Amino acid sequence: MAAPAPRLISVFSSPQELAASLAQLVVQQAASCLADAGARFTLGLSGGSLVSMLARELPAAAAPAGPASLARWTLGFCDERLVPFEHAESTYGLYRTHLLSKLPIFDSQVITINPELPVEEAAEDYAKKLRQAFQGDSIPVFDLLILGVGPDGHTCSLFPDHPLLQEWEKIVAPISDSPKPPPQRVTLTLPVLNAARMVIFVATGEGKAAILKRILEDKEENPLPAALVQPSTGKLCWFLDEAAARLLTVPFEKHSTL
Repeated sequence: MAAPAPRLISVFSSPQELAASLAQLVVQQAASCLADAGARFTLGLSGGSLVSMLARELPAAAAPAGPASLARWTLGFCDERLVPFEHAESTYGLYRTHLLSKLPIFDSQVITINPELPVEEAAEDYAKKLRQAFQGDSIPVFDLLILGVGPDGHTCSLFPDHPLLQEWEKIVAPISDSPKPPPQRVTLTLPVLNAARMVIFVATGEGKAAILKRILEDKEENPLPAALVQPSTGKLCWFLDEAAARLLTVPFEKHSTL
């Protein structure tokens, strides 16, 4: 088994301070990737509370870079619910409404599922789009993936004890029996998550404290999905607020922008 990726745990006094630092990290990673002429920045987004965090902070943080820089961003999604984009559960739909409408990013820069296809075909179609966008990579290598973690330890649409945790061939997998509704989803698999140059987990609130202690401190025989994200050569970061981190005894960096 490969050695765990070096990880950095950062704890912020509030979700608002976390969100501001997250937006700055995205912009810094983009600037680093775009330093070479002709390069691009590839970002994988997750849903849930991350949508409102990024919508609130990223437009202002990214503005100084200018439209020419943002034109070199490519966005994808770490998982997606198989619902129309206008549906309240659509991750892309939420980002389109709340974030992308505030940024000079064109539809052609955003890789989405086709929600009109059956779930198996939607997964194959999304995998094909990713392979086209990441030509030359046997597995798509994102510059940055932003992941959430559920109170059960799931991340993306990879749930505890689910067979997809053993999926090593596909880069995108369908799921029809998600324990969390809606049941039909499309998700990146662990090989893609672990190929990224940087992965950042974001978790806030007291409801995440117990599961974070398990993920970050316990050596479980059957690790939770979020604990299986160990980038092979990339960086692994955890951005937590004080409530989510309250049970941790491992070392972490305390941040405050005040």
